[in-house]
Amino acid sequence: MNWLSEENGFNTINQLGKEKTPFLFIISYDKSKIFAKPLANLEDDISYKLEDWRNYPVTKREKPFIFSTNPIDFLSYKTALDKVLEEIRSGNTYLLNLTFKTPIQSDLTLKEMYTYARAKFKLYYKDEFICFSPESFVTIHKDSIATYPMKGTIDATLPQAKEKILANEKEMAEHVMVVDLMRNDLGIVGSDVKVEKFRYVEKIKAGNKELLQVSSKITARLPHDWQDNLGTLLSKLLPAGSITGTPKRSTVNIIHEVEDFERDFYTGVFGVFDGASLRSGVMIRFIESVEDQLYYKSGGGITLDSDAQDEYNELKDKIYLPF
Repeated sequence: MNWLSEENGFNTINQLGKEKTPFLFIISYDKSKIFAKPLANLEDDISYKLEDWRNYPVTKREKPFIFSTNPIDFLSYKTALDKVLEEIRSGNTYLLNLTFKTPIQSDLTLKEMYTYARAKFKLYYKDEFICFSPESFVTIHKDSIATYPMKGTIDATLPQAKEKILANEKEMAEHVMVVDLMRNDLGIVGSDVKVEKFRYVEKIKAGNKELLQVSSKITARLPHDWQDNLGTLLSKLLPAGSITGTPKRSTVNIIHEVEDFERDFYTGVFGVFDGASLRSGVMIRFIESVEDQLYYKSGGGITLDSDAQDEYNELKDKIYLPF
């Protein structure tokens, strides 16, 4: 068993950071399972990519493939969404990231999916799960920490897609709330918090189509000894605000009540410390294997202005292989 408990896991990360040992870490959504191991000791069946940091060769897909999905029906989705809206009206949450798991079928192995997928952040763990995420969690360079919350998605082929997503009042409200939450989170571990870039648009590959996604960049200054307390720092920031909601504590409790599955490593984080700097990604665009059945986990942010059909469509749009 490679997983460490929350206490042992974050203590191990603290020790590896203090020693300036390059290592990979993987942290589940609820922080109950943690993997932390020096890069020099990684098994062959663990692969990662964080932008240009990687431990595997680039491979192009050369064959056609089967990929089919069986998402939750709309009525069941709307029932869960209505419960979230009731909590919002009661003032218990303002933004909640509602997610579901979808059975999928494919003739590709998890390793093949991982190898062919194009994404900024990718992880393959022992034929148990993979993620190919477009979303950074935090980066740390010298004494500066940055986070890049991503909220707002639209089909890039729609006329004036960029203008539409930036003008959408629901998406704007959702993004502002996440930025405010992440500003507060960085303020827990650092000082001089700044929103350096607000609502910039990036294009990502989503299967046979492209999506535009809206992000912001928030930075803060860390103490000089941050490497000695890296596990403690990560613990204070998790779970990631972009995949929970705000206020974080009460929203996490509502998620536990409303969602009908355990997130486990989905919406957790993984990253690499290279001995001096750190990069990490949020584990979205996530597939796991359970008793030979593959499940794709996906979702989106819910606010008071959310439309059930639009949110349901977004849930389905995020079930794809980014080849």
